[in-house]
Amino acid sequence: MKLLCPISAAFLLATVVPGIAQIPAPARTLSPLEQTLITNEKRLIEAQKKDDGAFFKRTLTDDFSLVEVDGKLLEPPEAADDMGGSDLLELTPYDIKVVALNDAAAIVTYDAVVRKAPEEDQGPPPRYQHFSSVWVKQGDQWKLKFHQATAAHWGDW
Repeated sequence: MKLLCPISAAFLLATVVPGIAQIPAPARTLSPLEQTLITNEKRLIEAQKKDDGAFFKRTLTDDFSLVEVDGKLLEPPEAADDMGGSDLLELTPYDIKVVALNDAAAIVTYDAVVRKAPEEDQGPPPRYQHFSSVWVKQGDQWKLKFHQATAAHWGDW
């Protein structure tokens, strides 16, 4: 009987503790600002996939600039022209975060799995990338002022 009690306690701990350790933390409720900007960023991603020039025309600021994954800075009007991705096969975002700077400006960051058709003499770009966007409020609309893609995993480019 003396041996049965410690063995029973060990079995109980072995079955209960892993179950408790695997309970995920409750999801944090997004603020209205976070919801709006995450929605805007997802719309941007869809527009990139479709090479939707009309979306870019109404969403990008006049002074929009873009830093491509290779580090090249594009400024107006070339930056807006380069936002579409007709050769984009996949752009799947995850871990989206919003950092509010003030009531009229915020940064949206996320990681993404990217698949593009290989470029003529370079092959495909990095599969894993980190994106950062700066959104500014102009009147009652959020506009994209800056967008940057950064290789998140070296060695696959």
